[in-house]
Amino acid sequence: MASQSGASRRSISSTKKASESGVPHAASRKSISSSRPLALTGERTVKSLRLTKALTVPETTTVYEACRRMAARRVDALLLTDSNALLCGILTDKDIATRVVAKEINLEDTPVSKVMTRNPVFVLSETLAVEALQKMVQGKFRHLPVVENGEVLALLDIAKCLYDAIARMERATEKGKAIAAAVEGVEKHWGTSDSNTSFIETLREQIFKPSLSTIIPENSKFVTVSPTDSALATTKKMVEFHASCAVVTVNGKPHGIFTSKDILMRGNCTKSFSRVNSR
Repeated sequence: MASQSGASRRSISSTKKASESGVPHAASRKSISSSRPLALTGERTVKSLRLTKALTVPETTTVYEACRRMAARRVDALLLTDSNALLCGILTDKDIATRVVAKEINLEDTPVSKVMTRNPVFVLSETLAVEALQKMVQGKFRHLPVVENGEVLALLDIAKCLYDAIARMERATEKGKAIAAAVEGVEKHWGTSDSNTSFIETLREQIFKPSLSTIIPENSKFVTVSPTDSALATTKKMVEFHASCAVVTVNGKPHGIFTSKDILMRGNCTKSFSRVNSR
């Protein structure tokens, strides 16, 4: 595996001139660009986050073998290389759930090239973390290859950016506590007349939003299943409702959660799908 990854990096490195224009090895590759100098604003860059070394395999690898390697490394995404050892695609646990399992495709006979996402968006190592997070949120994906000097450096998970953002929010919350105390002081000083109460509530609402109620739609749909439902039926239901997980309920109460990552990481589950789909 190390030799494959190294070969990929060496091949990508050989096209360094192309990478200096923002595309490491092909015009079809996409990256985040910024009109302002990066890392000059005091904000953290992608490179400063704890990046995960990318797991890389040839696009001719079978889906079953790709799943096995991902589960062994405890990662939910891997990068694919073409015959020239150049980055050509990405495969995630969601791809496996929606494009393989739900469609009952044979895992052992299908190459990852048939189900991967081609020409993935990537970011440069000096891209701001907040910009990478924005890109993933807008694109509705969770992983970004990180490129440095024309080489694939790592694979960035959205969780890394979120943790960094949350840490910043926690620091801001400490300052917010002082503001909250000031608001309460004003409330006590002004009394509880209707006009004053309305103003204070408006002020409090603006300071402490957003809450989950402002993020989650009122009539949002989610998938619920029974503990006795099969993993295959549950996966198909998730695809039908465009959901990334299913809530397992007992007597109408949450009992557990089933995600695409469970399909990948639980080895017996993947083997079962392989046996079923090979019949």
